[in-house]
Amino acid sequence: MRRHLLSVDDLSREDIERILRRAESFAEVSGREIKKVPTLRGRTVINLFYEASTRTSSSFELAAKRLSADLVSVKSSGSAVEKGESLKDTVQTLSAYDPAAIVIRSPQAGAAALVARWTRASVINAGDGKHEHPTQALLDLYTLKRRAGSLEGLRVWIVGDVLHSRVARSNILAFTRMGCGVTVCGPPTLIPRGIESLGCEVRYTLDELGKADAVYALRMQRERMTGSFVPSLREYAAQYQIDCRRLGPSQLLMHPGPVNRGVELAAEVIDSPQALITEQVESGVVVRMAVLYELLAGGGAPSPVRAPETEAPQPA
Repeated sequence: MRRHLLSVDDLSREDIERILRRAESFAEVSGREIKKVPTLRGRTVINLFYEASTRTSSSFELAAKRLSADLVSVKSSGSAVEKGESLKDTVQTLSAYDPAAIVIRSPQAGAAALVARWTRASVINAGDGKHEHPTQALLDLYTLKRRAGSLEGLRVWIVGDVLHSRVARSNILAFTRMGCGVTVCGPPTLIPRGIESLGCEVRYTLDELGKADAVYALRMQRERMTGSFVPSLREYAAQYQIDCRRLGPSQLLMHPGPVNRGVELAAEVIDSPQALITEQVESGVVVRMAVLYELLAGGGAPSPVRAPETEAPQPA
């Protein structure tokens, strides 16, 4: 595994399988009364979030704390960013604290790759514009594998606003790498041209949705839309909303959150036994623990991290 996690393309299938196994071991830790392990004691992890986030930010914070790292959380609101400080200056300032890792979320595609050039820390992309969100893809793999037993040969349909979704791109790469067949579906205006080159199929109606083993609904990302991509949300929902009529009893349902109830998903399927949405949130902590571990204490780390109590005594 490389020093940074900027894209799913940074991961081989073996890397992904190792992260999923590591996450499984951390799931056991999460079931204990005391949920901490000393793996990253003495290391600093910085969360640098330039976009609003609940799930990703909080799960990275919990992941770092459960690995006993020191945590610094910086959001653009209330920081020097509001005073006009550039991303580069912010990163260089934070690098003075000698962080082991910087977790960055930005509305700009490619921001994580830039940060990796400006710091000695390992950099984790927590979402950069419309580009990628690799840890979301990893937690989705972990969640689906736990429920389905195996990923090989599963048919996954990704439905909705593919054009503006960093989750869609990362998930296509991750699911295909793990042997799944992926189909993206949505209005032609919300399907990127040439997306088939990532290894997926494209559909513009839900007529064949019954072939899917898992349906992954995407949020309509109105904050990223600069034009009119659908006539109205009501018309979009009429054609593409996943409801109990369209979701078969044996199909699993996923969503990266937050959900627009009544738009991409009907209320009855959100609360159905087939929905893995809550499990996805729960998986976020252990998967991000696994990512931090593999980057900072695993084979891809610049130097191994050992808990102080296991270190050999130094000669006087």
